[in-house]
Amino acid sequence: MSDAKSETGASSSRDVRMRGFASRSTVQQAWDWVDGNCHSLESEVVPLEQATRRVLATDVISDIDVPPFDRAAMDGFAVLAHETMGASDYNPLPFRVIGDARPGREFQGKVVPGAAVRITTGAPMPGGADAVVPAEYARDSGNLVELTTSVPVEKHIGRQGEDVKLGAVVLSKGHRLRPQDVGVIAAIGQATVTVVRRPRVRLLLTGNELVSPGNERQPHQIYEANSYLLRGLIDRDGGELVDVVRLQDDRESIAAAMQSPGADVILISGGSSVGAEDYAPLLVAELGTLAIHGIAMRPSSPAGMGTVGEAKIFLLPGNPVSCLCAYDFFAGRAIRLLGGRSKEWPYQVVTLPLARKIASSVGRVDYCRVKVIEDAVEPIALSGASILSSAVRADGFVIVPENSEGAAAGTLVDVYLWNK
Repeated sequence: MSDAKSETGASSSRDVRMRGFASRSTVQQAWDWVDGNCHSLESEVVPLEQATRRVLATDVISDIDVPPFDRAAMDGFAVLAHETMGASDYNPLPFRVIGDARPGREFQGKVVPGAAVRITTGAPMPGGADAVVPAEYARDSGNLVELTTSVPVEKHIGRQGEDVKLGAVVLSKGHRLRPQDVGVIAAIGQATVTVVRRPRVRLLLTGNELVSPGNERQPHQIYEANSYLLRGLIDRDGGELVDVVRLQDDRESIAAAMQSPGADVILISGGSSVGAEDYAPLLVAELGTLAIHGIAMRPSSPAGMGTVGEAKIFLLPGNPVSCLCAYDFFAGRAIRLLGGRSKEWPYQVVTLPLARKIASSVGRVDYCRVKVIEDAVEPIALSGASILSSAVRADGFVIVPENSEGAAAGTLVDVYLWNK
């Protein structure tokens, strides 16, 4: 998608206020712009305490064996395995107990024929011993123990390096760290890890009619909800929300907030359409590049995107469901890509039949909220972009592609589940 100024010769030609869109980009064109302009950010080193859910920028390679020594895998007695052959409840075999081995404290000696060392799980195996008889098969009387089962060589022993080998690639670049992954990094003795830097996100909220929850609402004002909706989505997608700026519908203040440094992504909620005070699209064109404005989809058709300086700008409609939709389709995708994650939606997908038809129009993509009832899909609404409660009632959404007029009852559709 080429620079807005070079396409038109003047940024003012991108001013659609009170005129409407002469044409709209497709969803695929918008995705292509996101994919072509949003690449993994640089790496940073973080302590393990902050590593969960981060994306590895390099392979994690172990410089030790785990475990670093042979150790007992059971509480019991370390012995020479061949000496236990024939042991049973009816034929207990006696062994002299010559010492103890505990975690962090090895037995200073060697197991010889007829001898056993009392040992606990995780303790280093004594020299000479090649198996452990579990404590439940031992009659321990202090200096003497009778063993009532036989064990083969290496039974109940954790061998050096059986978990992780020296030089092994434990986790690969691009992997998103889960709690167990962070645990294995700790187990190989590394206190830090190199990860992709989280995208810094600034949220600009525009609208003279908005008031923050908890404050007194004047007549004809509404409570602002989009920032609370977007916070959770930004965090889910690996972004770091660095600032929330509440602005009046004022050209100068919006322009200043757009140009303020320190953000990789700027989300502008409201003021993205064709109203007289919808300054954001025109300002993006004047201050940087307005790559796309107006997308053939429902809801969120006034959505747009571009750049100002180094920041990627996303214009999100003010109506809450449109804001959610535009974020899900475009801004969230960008944040995930910048943070080294997959561009795909982080939702579980199930395929189910429609309980009743979905109507649409060729030439646009529809984002249809649905509820799953008895293994069938019930559409909630295709319109009503300001009805946020419809997203609360819904279990997820269905995408109707631009080449479709909808889908009849009984048609199998893919449902993207919000709650999974």
